[in-house]
Amino acid sequence: MGPVNAADGPHAAKIDDTRGGTLGELLLVVACIGVLAVLAAPALVSYWRTSSLQAGARELASAINLGRQLAISRSTTVCVEVAGANVRLRTGGCDGTIWTGQGTDGSGLIRTSNPRTLQVTTTAKVVFTNLGAASPAGTFTVTHPVNNRTRTVVVAASGRVSVR
Repeated sequence: MGPVNAADGPHAAKIDDTRGGTLGELLLVVACIGVLAVLAAPALVSYWRTSSLQAGARELASAINLGRQLAISRSTTVCVEVAGANVRLRTGGCDGTIWTGQGTDGSGLIRTSNPRTLQVTTTAKVVFTNLGAASPAGTFTVTHPVNNRTRTVVVAASGRVSVR
């Protein structure tokens, strides 16, 4: 660029040699970030609870669908039991053998979520036939204990599992 001379006139390039802001500007930025964080925190907490509830309901639906797939692939009946916030599958009906396989622990539980985070209740034990139909149809309710919001997992008589 070269040196700046007085002969260059009023439109001459000026060299700005400041390298940062003042302490006041820094405090203003930190205060703005703090105010935004305080305003956004309740929305973030609400989003967190809603998403954990939705994820728990989807995990439950996946575990129930696993029972349906097991009934079809093994050509037997499979009973879906709820134990806390977890699911246990029994082949051969509700008095049958506890199924253990991929995704289960030693006692046959499929862990869907932390019981302190979500609670699961049901209207009845759902039994899938070898064709994938549910008898009886059932409703599983997933509840977040802090705000008591719920999501419902519905098993239709056809065997279709949906989250509402």
